[in-house]
Amino acid sequence: MSQNDALHYVDLENAGEALIELIESSKAENALRAARNKQQALFDHHMEAKRTVTQLLNSLVHSEELVGQKLLDLESQKNQMMRDLESVEQEVQRSLAKSHTLDSEIQFLQREIERLRENEQEIQALQHEVDEDTTEVIPSAIYLAQLYFKVTKIKLELDTEPHILRGAHYGTDLATPINIDTSSRSPCEVSDELWSLVSTDW
Repeated sequence: MSQNDALHYVDLENAGEALIELIESSKAENALRAARNKQQALFDHHMEAKRTVTQLLNSLVHSEELVGQKLLDLESQKNQMMRDLESVEQEVQRSLAKSHTLDSEIQFLQREIERLRENEQEIQALQHEVDEDTTEVIPSAIYLAQLYFKVTKIKLELDTEPHILRGAHYGTDLATPINIDTSSRSPCEVSDELWSLVSTDW
């Protein structure tokens, strides 16, 4: 055996004795137990961290779902508001159109009032002429017939049956005959038919 081998053998023997002494003193067991405790603590910490991360991920997914639903709700509300706004705009347009129509109707009625005032003056003048030119008292039915004719250009016959309305409307170009049985028509229908003959062009 060489000197180096002898030294190596001695070192190995010393190491073996030290190992046996270490094992016998239970230091290795304590160190192993400590290592295992550390490993278990590390494992427990890892599992706790994993649970925490899982909870955080679940919470994040839940939050994303809530945010997504909130976005959908907001989009739905936005669409509803847009529809409501469009409806309001349409109502405003209808109101403006109605306002223009009412303005036109007011202007027409104002012209109609002026025309009626002029007709009233003409009728008063006609009545004055009748009062001056005749000493005969004109029956009220004849006077009313003249009055109606002046306003409507409708001349009614006075000697018809009580339920028959007969006469003619003298338009610009031609005369339209009138023959209405008032017993089979309501006063409103008779009035509407007569007024339909009157021209609205002044």
